Amino acid sequence: MPMTPKDVVAFAQEKQCAFVDYKFLDFVGIWQHFTTPIREFSEDIFEEGIGFDGSSIRGWQPIHNSDMLIIPDPTTAKIDPFVEQTTLSLICNIVDPITREGYSRDPRFIARKAEAYLKSTGIADTVYFGPEPECFVFDDVRYASGPNESFYAVDSVEGIWNTGRQEYPNLGYKPRHKEGYFPCAPTDSMIDLRNEMMLVMQEVGLHIECGHHEVATGGQIEIDMRFDSLLKMGDNLQWFKYIIKNVAFRNGKTATFMPKPIFGDNGSGMHCHQSLWKDGKNLFAGDGYGGLSKLAMYYMGGIIKHAKALCAFTNPSTNSYKRLVPGYEAPVNLAYSNRNRSASLRIPVTNNEKAKRIEYRTPDPAANGYLAFAAMLMAGLDGIENKIDPGQPLDKDIYGLSPEELKDIPAVAGTLEEALNSLRDDHAFLLKGDVFTEDVIDMWISYKKEAEVDRVRMRPSPEEFALYFDC
Repeated sequence: MPMTPKDVVAFAQEKQCAFVDYKFLDFVGIWQHFTTPIREFSEDIFEEGIGFDGSSIRGWQPIHNSDMLIIPDPTTAKIDPFVEQTTLSLICNIVDPITREGYSRDPRFIARKAEAYLKSTGIADTVYFGPEPECFVFDDVRYASGPNESFYAVDSVEGIWNTGRQEYPNLGYKPRHKEGYFPCAPTDSMIDLRNEMMLVMQEVGLHIECGHHEVATGGQIEIDMRFDSLLKMGDNLQWFKYIIKNVAFRNGKTATFMPKPIFGDNGSGMHCHQSLWKDGKNLFAGDGYGGLSKLAMYYMGGIIKHAKALCAFTNPSTNSYKRLVPGYEAPVNLAYSNRNRSASLRIPVTNNEKAKRIEYRTPDPAANGYLAFAAMLMAGLDGIENKIDPGQPLDKDIYGLSPEELKDIPAVAGTLEEALNSLRDDHAFLLKGDVFTEDVIDMWISYKKEAEVDRVRMRPSPEEFALYFDC
């Protein structure tokens, strides 16, 4: 049974907690937090909340209207595994202190509304998401960007570029480009690190299924969580990133979920497995193509129709589109197929009716999970409600198709700016049930364009000097 406020207070006493840490997500997708001594903690906080300054959070309140409240969710209580003094951790919802209503730009509130809208449609009562977030673990990262210079440098002891480096001694065994999936040790140098990550994840209650090296050289890894409902998976993804970063850090390494930190090798994706259920029955199981139901086909039709707009949430960084290029296992063409990993929508092969699902392979781990999952659900529901046909399956290696064969296959957005423009033109499906609001869409587009697209667009890059200095 989920914990109540009374249960949480008893849990904190049982664990002899010295502090309580309140975590919440900013608009973009980074966990924020503050801590209070345990003597300030009581059941009343779950009703009254705690005030904070919403103007200091990216994309939130203006300075003249900045007071906000956090309301902790008692079902999220855990012990933070990285704090020296025993500390209770609670994920919080954001509410307006006057109206006591959920804050429209709180990503967790959007996820909660998406689940409520799903139930209100009568189509299903639960949506399950199983994301596969990949990341890189580096030994060194340096970057700077000034008016007269810019550079970045990342390094990994297992990077193929270090085969000739003096390492006193250099012992070799560095995975070649695209060959990190997945030789045994000593080529895989991160077994113990991943195992430590998985143990800590299990400590906080995440259901971990496996971990392995990923395709790229230079420290790319993947750890897989068991699927869960939308809101719970949003919470789990935040713990997942927090644990990977902190375990890497305490081992003298650094982890990044940036989609494309290395040129010329695979980037990091976040393939998202998803299915709809009602009364304990998987609605995606059927007798159609790949063992899917008609409802699942329509769901895919919605994803395909709205894919470019979805990219604004599923691939929300300028760097995301360095990954979304042909040839690096990043599907850019909107097609579905059974088993085919070059299709943006894959139907995993299984004879288990409960495991029937679709896998959307375009998203990446820069995404704010609450927003990305909610947006994909809304697109899928729009496909079901409007019976959107996804077309015929494409059971070919899409990367090997000729331009003539590709011309009729739609593609995802090619840049973040294109994705944001698509979202501006195609977001009515997100507004159903007041899940997303016009305010959220407008702020997301304006923030991303001003804080990210324009900053990258206006700066010279080192590659431009290589191309144009002698023009």
